[in-house]
Amino acid sequence: MSRHDDLIEKERAKAGFRYVEGCRRFNIMIPACQFLLTLFCHFQEIGPGLRLDMELKRLLHTSLSEFQEVQVVETYFGMTLVTDGKTQSAAHDEFVYHESLVHPPLFINAMLNNGSGGPKSVFIGGGGELATAREVLKHNTIERLVMVDLDGDVIEVCKKYLPEWGGETVANHPKMELIIGDAHKYLTETSEKFDVICMDISDPIEAGPGIALYTQEFYKHASTLLNDNGVFVTQAGSADFIPHVHAVPSGSADESGDSNKESWCFAAITNTLATVFDSAVPYTCQVPSFGEDWGFVLAFNQKSSGAAWHPRHMGAEEVDLMIKDRIENIPGIPAHHSTGQTREYTGSERGEDALLHYDGEIHRALFSLSKPLRKGMKRDKRIMTVDNPVFMY
Repeated sequence: MSRHDDLIEKERAKAGFRYVEGCRRFNIMIPACQFLLTLFCHFQEIGPGLRLDMELKRLLHTSLSEFQEVQVVETYFGMTLVTDGKTQSAAHDEFVYHESLVHPPLFINAMLNNGSGGPKSVFIGGGGELATAREVLKHNTIERLVMVDLDGDVIEVCKKYLPEWGGETVANHPKMELIIGDAHKYLTETSEKFDVICMDISDPIEAGPGIALYTQEFYKHASTLLNDNGVFVTQAGSADFIPHVHAVPSGSADESGDSNKESWCFAAITNTLATVFDSAVPYTCQVPSFGEDWGFVLAFNQKSSGAAWHPRHMGAEEVDLMIKDRIENIPGIPAHHSTGQTREYTGSERGEDALLHYDGEIHRALFSLSKPLRKGMKRDKRIMTVDNPVFMY
């Protein structure tokens, strides 16, 4: 080695020491900085290496229920319910999630019945904010609504700190039966049948109580509790295709890539429902406060032996007409905050005036998945069972 090369190596060694020492000091500072940031920011962990940071304007409530940490905070998205660090509902866009979850399956049930009448009985699993129940009760054909949620503390917190969701009015609605308990246990023991079963439950995380409600075994049993032409719908977690473009999920035909089994369950839920029902249809909407697109899956058995029917077959005008004829706001729902606006519901709103998001155009958009997402879902072959669950990040 020449003298010149020797000098270069010595300088590199010095630089490396300075770099390592700098990193050591920086790592000491990280915990202190993170603690200070938690005083001013709300962090939404989306997935490995991905986080949504928001200014924390106010912390209104924090408690530990029997099942989870419960918080109510005010952020860029308004008043927000957070459980175990995950945003569940935010004032400025909660209606996007809840209207997308509820109205497609209820209208599809009517269509499967040739448009005559509409759903009369609905079961909701979860739904602690009571906003899912609020949307169901807007359908003037509903005669009975049963909601079973495991965590009564969440319901009471929402009624107290998030009155704009309408929880107090909904909980006391004459068509509503609210039960604090285990939705899985309730459905296992009941003999009652429903026109629509709607699962608004927590994501299938490893330590969470909701994992049993995402299995093939549960879906098979739930299918026996549906009336003829009944519809099953569930929230299905993140529908963000980006982490999955280059990955091959475990259980697929080609496992040469990395597995993202702990960050995405959308396709697995769709696949699992498809083993039970004639049709399992995934759909998505954008929920800004979640930091990503969100997935839902509805499932039903075909009404005839003819060509397979798909929700996309419902035209925009057809959906708008059903909204006009069937949707009525609930008297007693207070001011609702959306996109910074305050809107008073008098209870006299009908049709499109009683909805903030869903209409005929949105219906068609919900079922139009992007090409990368369709390709990613096609590659994923996983089925969720009791013995082989799939956990979300």
